Amino acid sequence: MSGTTSTRTPRSLQARLLMTVLALVVVAWAAAAALAWQETDDEVSDLLDAHLAQTAALLRLQPLDELDEDRLNEAPELDKHQPRVVFQLWHEGQLLTRSANAPHEPLTQLRKRGFADSTVDGKAWRVFVTQGRESDVRILVGELQSVREEIILASLTSILKPLAWALPLLALGIWWAVRGSVRPLEQLGRAVATRQPQSLEPLPTQGVPPEVLPLVTALNDLFERTARLLATEQQFTADAAHELRTPIAGIRMQAQVAQGAADSQERARALEATVQGCDRATRLVEQLLQLARLDGEPATGNAQSTPLADVIRSLVAECSPTAQRRQQEVAITEPLPAALHIPLPEPLARVLLRNLLDNAVRYSPDGTQVRLQVAQAQGFTELTVEDSGPGLAPEQQARLGERFFRVLGTGQTGSGLGWSIVQRIARIHRLQISTDTSPELGGMRVKVRW
Repeated sequence: MSGTTSTRTPRSLQARLLMTVLALVVVAWAAAAALAWQETDDEVSDLLDAHLAQTAALLRLQPLDELDEDRLNEAPELDKHQPRVVFQLWHEGQLLTRSANAPHEPLTQLRKRGFADSTVDGKAWRVFVTQGRESDVRILVGELQSVREEIILASLTSILKPLAWALPLLALGIWWAVRGSVRPLEQLGRAVATRQPQSLEPLPTQGVPPEVLPLVTALNDLFERTARLLATEQQFTADAAHELRTPIAGIRMQAQVAQGAADSQERARALEATVQGCDRATRLVEQLLQLARLDGEPATGNAQSTPLADVIRSLVAECSPTAQRRQQEVAITEPLPAALHIPLPEPLARVLLRNLLDNAVRYSPDGTQVRLQVAQAQGFTELTVEDSGPGLAPEQQARLGERFFRVLGTGQTGSGLGWSIVQRIARIHRLQISTDTSPELGGMRVKVRW
């Protein structure tokens, strides 16, 4: 049984913001309406209760013989709700008098005092009970609960009706405000979407809201970095094509010499030159691949480390045959602590140190000295590679790291990429690289510090 995975398209920022704000407004409106309902119910109920108590007090002040039904029924009707308020006077358990719209049964138990809720003939009443001028007289003033609810509902309607009309107007205003707020993002999106792929011009920042300005600034920084990267890669591609053309042309020429050689010695020399050209091209391609991999890595902290002594001894052993052939001396001036680490993964540590050592051996004359030294002081470790060669002038040292830059007159082949690789590794893993002239040997001195 196979299932399909469905991806739901996320809502737009405008829709989410609008729905969130409207939901909060509706919740706040409902909470305010409920609070208003409760407050109005309490206030109107207290007011109506006060009217019942006041009516009972007025009846208590009247002489008992003046409170007959005929005289009470002749009272003028001053309010539309007046007939709904009823009263009863009871004397020793007998109904003495009542209003015309009052029932014959007691509105509530006569022994009660104060306010009470009761039901008479299926109708709910709110009743106030008090003692008359004589101790055996009870005055009951009541009002139908339905009447009280109508009054409360009318009061609430007068309060909530404006709020109900205001809610859609408020929603419309919120929609207009949210749409206007996200319009700069929409304009930014259209501006980016309509740009040509080769266009890396910065986006205009004039009139951009402060909240959107960081995004526009970040995009402009990205465009600037991309433009620099493209320019560097275009230059790199052109230089690499030129550098590869030279060994390939040399290989082709030596192969043609080998094809037309008249004797075996000439053919052997041509084939040896062909092999050397292939080695040079292979080294150039390896360095280009290393640079391509390093250019794709961001600058980061030193998450891995490698024992320095093992790497140095291994590289010194690798370059010893070349050094012996040229009668060069490669030495480690002091014993290397076994616990000393360089903050690089082992492959990058070998690449960095191999390039430094290879440059010292390759570009120094025959019979020179190459020294490696490691020193620790004030929490820092410093690796020094120096030689007794002719060294480099300060202006030449300043150009070290430029891709395909080579010092002429050394008589050695190379691509000029070794220093580019060294400096790129140092930038990624935050190592400090410096060059100067060795005070003891007189040649080039390179320091790697971490």
